[in-house]
Amino acid sequence: MFGLLSKKPVDKLIEVLGREKVSTSLVERKLYSYDATPIPIERALPSAVVFPTSQEDVQKLVKVCYEEEIPIFPRGAGSGLTGGAVPTLEKGVVVSFERMNRFQIDVDNATAVVEPGVITYEFQQEVERFGLFYPPDPSSFKYSTIGGNIAENAGGPRCLKYGVTREYVLGLTAVIKEGEVIKTGNPVIKDVAGYDITKLFVGSEGTLGLITSAVLKLIPKPKARGTALILFKNLEDVGRVVTRIMTSGIFPSALEFMDRDAIRAVEEFKPVGLPKDVSALLLVEVDGSPQSVKEDIKAVEELARAMGLEVKVAEDEESAEKLWTARKSLGPALGNLRTGKINEDVVVPRVYLSEAIRDYRKVAEKYGLLMAIFGHIGDGNLHVNLLYDKKNKEEEERAERAVDEIFEITLRYNGSITGEHGVGLTKRKFLEYQFGPVGMEILRGIKKVFDPKNLFNPGKVIAL
Repeated sequence: MFGLLSKKPVDKLIEVLGREKVSTSLVERKLYSYDATPIPIERALPSAVVFPTSQEDVQKLVKVCYEEEIPIFPRGAGSGLTGGAVPTLEKGVVVSFERMNRFQIDVDNATAVVEPGVITYEFQQEVERFGLFYPPDPSSFKYSTIGGNIAENAGGPRCLKYGVTREYVLGLTAVIKEGEVIKTGNPVIKDVAGYDITKLFVGSEGTLGLITSAVLKLIPKPKARGTALILFKNLEDVGRVVTRIMTSGIFPSALEFMDRDAIRAVEEFKPVGLPKDVSALLLVEVDGSPQSVKEDIKAVEELARAMGLEVKVAEDEESAEKLWTARKSLGPALGNLRTGKINEDVVVPRVYLSEAIRDYRKVAEKYGLLMAIFGHIGDGNLHVNLLYDKKNKEEEERAERAVDEIFEITLRYNGSITGEHGVGLTKRKFLEYQFGPVGMEILRGIKKVFDPKNLFNPGKVIAL
């Protein structure tokens, strides 16, 4: 469809943006052709990497690309796990937003205007100086960007109570076809004028246009938090405890699950003293006022003990942080068990958690694979990891076949093929399983309205 980008279009980009914003260095082109996707995927060497510093730069870039039919591959920090930032056509250009990293906080209105290259953690730290709170907390929050989080509708442990990124985007500005600018939403909580185009962009994975700024909602920062660790001898008890907690009047800020293989992987990677002889553990976090946190943690402890389970309560912030560090270390820890990993972030209704986990394990047994399961069990978002040896092609093929069955099980339980990682390249073929032919037709129609030439992140999410 697209050939190698000729010198003329690259020169045109340099002419309108300046040489300092357009790199044709082979090293940089190679570096920006990867993201954090752990499995082999199709990728191409881009013809250039572009570093805009303003909305005007983005408009000029898109206008040239639409005139010359140059595919555009937007990129935040490259921390995505489904190939969303990977260029797949040699004629394309990668657009890195790392230089668009400014933000402005409106304390009185509890909102902020943020450019896409702002690091999530740095933004959160600054917001909390004013007694405010930006809850979305993907595991990559210390280096992922707000733009990437919006593109993927990122989640994290706290989304059980506070919701995913979508809940905090009040409006945005984006550049679409021909370099046109669209502004959606306003810095207000209630705005029901017209179709909700803001929410359409959130989670669109850069396929509709390039986001140049976003208006984010901020909330009061909780004054205290508490963490409890519940240990399980029987995996089947996990679902029952989650249901009991969620129907007890307690609203945890996070409920995180780790099975035995995930626990062992963490303890071998970065030991924190987790017991290796249990089937699973549950990390329970509550937040709020100091008094309510104390009462809620005590109630969780009593509830679990009444069910015959062992409970440990973190005595201070340092102890709690140690437990959460273990949870956030799981990704690299699993890399020590096998050289290859397929990490699927499926979602199932909480009422089916025990059955779904059982069925996922049967798939691993069927294909002779090591499986580790962890995730945000409070909202049913599980990370099902299939581990294999990259040098063993036959084992890798078994892992790929197992993935199909993982998704089939998930949809059978009325779940979703992704809760926070997005579709990108790796899950594209499974999207039709969930949406069906009519749903896919609507998705393609939406894509064509914003991007009739299919230049914004082509090949991701849906194929035209």
